Amino acid sequence: MALKETLKQKIEEHRPRTTRLVKEFGKVKIDEVTIDQCIGGARDIRCMVTDISYLDPQEGIRFRGKTIPETFEALPKAPNSKYPTVESFWYFLLTGDVPTDAQVAEVAAEWKTRQQVPQYVFDAIRALPRDSHPMVMLSVALLTLQKDSKFAGFYNSGKFNKMTAWEYVYEDASDIVARIPIIAAFIYNLKYRNDKQIAIDPSLDMGANFAHMIGQKEEYKDVARMYFILHSDHESGNVSAHTTHLVHSALSDPYYAYSAGLNGLAGPLHGLANQEVLDWTLKFQEKYCKDVEPTEELIKAALWDTLNAGQVIPGYGHAVLRKTDPRYTSQREFCLNTPGLNEYPLFKVIAKIFEVAPGVLTEHGKTKNPWPNVDAQSGVIQMYYGLTEYDFYTVLFGVGRALGCMANITWDRGLGYALERPKSVTTAMLEKWAEAGGRN
Repeated sequence: MALKETLKQKIEEHRPRTTRLVKEFGKVKIDEVTIDQCIGGARDIRCMVTDISYLDPQEGIRFRGKTIPETFEALPKAPNSKYPTVESFWYFLLTGDVPTDAQVAEVAAEWKTRQQVPQYVFDAIRALPRDSHPMVMLSVALLTLQKDSKFAGFYNSGKFNKMTAWEYVYEDASDIVARIPIIAAFIYNLKYRNDKQIAIDPSLDMGANFAHMIGQKEEYKDVARMYFILHSDHESGNVSAHTTHLVHSALSDPYYAYSAGLNGLAGPLHGLANQEVLDWTLKFQEKYCKDVEPTEELIKAALWDTLNAGQVIPGYGHAVLRKTDPRYTSQREFCLNTPGLNEYPLFKVIAKIFEVAPGVLTEHGKTKNPWPNVDAQSGVIQMYYGLTEYDFYTVLFGVGRALGCMANITWDRGLGYALERPKSVTTAMLEKWAEAGGRN
């Protein structure tokens, strides 16, 4: 059965579950809201639904119920690789089923027909100032593609049907996930390789083809596969996923929605953090570890210098996680198991910071979570393979995050989720409730 037909069956089987929950149990309370949550960014308020992934504070992310190691183990692998293809992961995110090799091949063949990017998109990118941030270029490219949105065409046809609307979201979503690595490679080559463009190799899977198009070596193919999967989804509350969901809840098509999500991802408190962490780490290495082995004593003293100067240790802490981010662990294991990379001086610094920082931060006592997140590790791999232009790293993040965002909004439409419209309160109302609560 083709992926779209399998997904149709899954959606139709799932719809009665959400209908029953709303109809029979719609008024059951599942959470409460406190004043600090109202003022503090709605942190930890349970008010979104997704079956694509779940972020446990202690365990980390689960994709369709599977941990990262379980996901990598279960999915069919790329040829001569221990990592799955992104195509197999896409099938898994959409359906929750581990695909067969034949089903993966079917997705890969479908993506080949979708990955041809119209020339007008490249022309629009070229029309931007060459010193534009690569995330601006990526966001503009998504908006440029919008004129061909199948969902928008369906809505404007006068035949819009909410029960079948998901099928057109699926078409746009599939086009986006197939095309976005091609666009990202074009941006990289335009900005950093003197516009030396490399044609698509139709024999390669998505991750391998991205590596090919930016002129990377063979082993980078696994880097791309791993990186795009690890950055795909982190449940729905993060800025890029939530923004995409919110914008699409207005029935804006996937191109509008994901362009908005990319603009959120570009913020320094979200996807741009990996760029900022690497910049900090390089400066840390230059200041404390230049031509010196990064010993535990040296790193510990340097970290205390950093904290005593009123600065933070970037890449440590997370809004939800209270243990080491398993995405960090997965990339760390890749580094440790890759000859050459495991002796790379920058990795040695990062590895030693990982060994020392949690204890220092715990002793410092001003952080809820002294453990590293994904941003503390991802940059070193890119640097080792020659992607030294770290303002491009958020684009890599955006390529991966498209998978989760597009899977989620396909299901949003399949289940008919409503326009998102939270209610606001005033500061005076909060003060009134605070006073009443203080007397109780």
